[in-house]
Amino acid sequence: MSEPRWRSLARDESRLAAGRALIAGVDEVGRGPLAGPVVAAAVVLDPTLEWDGIDDSKKLSAEQRERLHARVLQGARACAWSVVGPRAIDRLDIRRASLLAMQRAVHRLRLVPELALIDGNAEVPGLRVPQRCVVQGDATALSIAAASIVAKVIRDRLMQRFDAVWPGYGFARHKGYPTPEHLAALREHGPCRLHRFSFAPVHALELPLG
Repeated sequence: MSEPRWRSLARDESRLAAGRALIAGVDEVGRGPLAGPVVAAAVVLDPTLEWDGIDDSKKLSAEQRERLHARVLQGARACAWSVVGPRAIDRLDIRRASLLAMQRAVHRLRLVPELALIDGNAEVPGLRVPQRCVVQGDATALSIAAASIVAKVIRDRLMQRFDAVWPGYGFARHKGYPTPEHLAALREHGPCRLHRFSFAPVHALELPLG
């Protein structure tokens, strides 16, 4: 019988942790959309528990993510997230806004981790704990995969709520990503306050704020 995926992720994370016991996995969601916030999460999992099903959020269905999100909130030793909105993204740029969201998520944890495993290749400025970057970390480290699930569920829920505030764009369906439906709605209605005006497809329209 093959090894469960979550056990493989946990084993690889243990190697990355280099003997440290209190590990926070950190990931963000929402770099690519034309609208909405970027959301980051930091998760400290309990290594004594089994985490069956945990994997990179992109490999999971919405129903699986919701179920695992509840499991992480219930069983993690600590979990926190941060939201950085479109105006801050326009002011900072998406890279710096994503790193800021990660920093805030880690600092909001009720436990201080011995090490933060950061998804990607960029260190988080101003982080008050040791950190290690892990390229494609959501596919190789269990706690980063858990953080990717939390961040994705939080952001998707926010975009569903925003759909009721700004109807006509389809935010509940495409979550702000540049789908044909979204681009057509932008051309028809112009951008709203949820859009990122520094992103070329939005900026190029030069239409009044809705």
